[in-house]
Amino acid sequence: MKRVVVTGMAAFSPIGNDWASIRESLRSKKSGIRHMADWDSYAGLITRLGAPVQDFSLPGHYTRKNTRSMGRVSLLACRATELALADAGLLGDPVIIGGRTGVAYGSSIGSTPAVADYGAMLLNHDIGNLNANTYIKMMGHTTAVNVGLFFKVRGRLIPAVSACTSGSQAIGFAYETIKFGLQDVMLAGGAEELCPSEAAMFDTLYATSTRNDEPQLTPRPFDRDRDGLVVGEGACTFVLEELEHARARGARIHAEVLGFGTNTDGNHITQPNSDTMRVAMQLALQDAGVAPEQIGYVSAHATATEQGDIAESHATLAVLGPKVPVSSLKSYTGHTLGACGSLEAMVCIEMMREGSFHPTLNLDNPDPRCADLDYIRDGMRAIETEYVMNNNFAFGGINTSLIFRRWDRPSQ
Repeated sequence: MKRVVVTGMAAFSPIGNDWASIRESLRSKKSGIRHMADWDSYAGLITRLGAPVQDFSLPGHYTRKNTRSMGRVSLLACRATELALADAGLLGDPVIIGGRTGVAYGSSIGSTPAVADYGAMLLNHDIGNLNANTYIKMMGHTTAVNVGLFFKVRGRLIPAVSACTSGSQAIGFAYETIKFGLQDVMLAGGAEELCPSEAAMFDTLYATSTRNDEPQLTPRPFDRDRDGLVVGEGACTFVLEELEHARARGARIHAEVLGFGTNTDGNHITQPNSDTMRVAMQLALQDAGVAPEQIGYVSAHATATEQGDIAESHATLAVLGPKVPVSSLKSYTGHTLGACGSLEAMVCIEMMREGSFHPTLNLDNPDPRCADLDYIRDGMRAIETEYVMNNNFAFGGINTSLIFRRWDRPSQ
C-alpha cells in the first residue's frame, strides 16, 4: 500500500479566497452569510439568505476559447485547481499530462443557468440559445471534466457527484487511487455555484433559515434555536501525491491522508441515520489504524438542521466519546454543498498545522437533544493534535469520514 500526502491546497469561500483571509475571518468570527436582495423576485421563495464567494476574478489566460465549456462552478474549480498546483510546485510540470495524474472532482449539480436553458427549451418548444457547450456546463460531472481538459490530464477521471459529500468523496476516491498504486498524483476536490434554485430545493423541505433580516445570527449548528441552513458557494482543490513521489521532488507536505470511510444508509433519501454515520467514522478509523481517543478534533457536517445535527452528534459521541472537540465551518460559510467536504478538510488541516481551531458561530444554547460533546463555542481554541477527522453526510444517505495526520517531522 502506498502512503498519500497533501502537497497542494487552494480554495474560494464566502469568508476568504486564501488561508490568510479565511483564518482572519475565523478568528474575528466574521460570517459570510448575506441577505440576497436579488432573490426577492422569486415568488414563493421563503429564504433570502446565501453565502456567495466575494471578489472572484480570473487572470487573462482564461480566454473565451478555453472556458467556453465552463459555467461558474467549473471556473471556480479550475482556478482553485490552478492555485493548488502552484502551491504544490506542479503547475506546468510534465507529470500532470503524463498519464500518472488523475482527477477526482465533484459538485452537487452542474451550472444552473445551463440547466435553465434546457428547461426553457422544454417550456417554450424552442431551442433558444442552446449550443454545443450548454450540456457540458449542465452535466453533473462538469467540474471533473473541465479540470481534466483545462490541465490536459490523461489519467483516471473520477466524478464525485453526491450532493454534500461530493468534495469529501472525491478526496477519498483520489486517496484510494494513489494508495493502490493506480496513479501517482490526483487533483481532488469539490465546487458549487450559488443559485436560488438550490435554496428553493431546501425551502420545499422546510430546511432553510428564515432569519432574512439577521444574516449574522444564522445558521446555528447544534443550537436549540436553529431554524435551518443557508446555502453557500465555493471551491477547494487538493493535490494528493504518493509519498515517495513527493519526497523525490522535495515537495512541501501539508498533511497525510490516513483514513477514509464511506457508506450509505439504505433507508431514506433525506432523513439521516445515526447508525450508519457511526459506521462511516469507524471505517475511517480502521483504515487509518488510529484509536478513537487519538482524534483531537472533529470538523462536523453540522448543517443546522434538526434531524441532521441530532443524528450526527450522537454518532460522534458513540464513536469518539464526549471529550473530542467539535465545531462547524458551515456556521461561517453556510452549506457550500459540493464544495463543503474539500473546503472543510482544508480548514481542518490548516488549523491542525497551526494548533488553533475555530468555534461554531451562534452556538449560544446547545440543543439538549444533541449529544453532550465538547463543542467549541467562545473563540479559537489551542489544541495540539496529530489527527483530525472531517465528516460529511449527504442526501441519499451517503456518509463520509476522512482522517488527516499532521506532517511536521522529516522522519515521517
